[in-house]
Amino acid sequence: MNRIRKGDEVVVITGGDKGKRGVVATILKNDRIVVEGVNIRKKHVKANPAMGVEGGIIAKEATIHASNVALYNAETQKADRIGYKFVDGKKVRFFKSTGKVVD
Repeated sequence: MNRIRKGDEVVVITGGDKGKRGVVATILKNDRIVVEGVNIRKKHVKANPAMGVEGGIIAKEATIHASNVALYNAETQKADRIGYKFVDGKKVRFFKSTGKVVD
């Protein structure tokens, strides 16, 4: 069970985009994630008329390591740490500060 899952709202806690919030778009191997609207990089793309690709400079979200983000707790309006506990025989995530279940 991962601490951060696709669709979670997270806050960047370190790096150049510190403080930005976004939703997890994809989770890649090696604990890397893509967060919508965070870690935007510009990429130069060469035109390929045969494939229908226009050339130019596009903005794209780059990956960020999962340790550099924390789950956003709407109740406290802050980033929060995650713990695990068993509720009715199921393993669930909960916020460490408030004890409320995330799932």
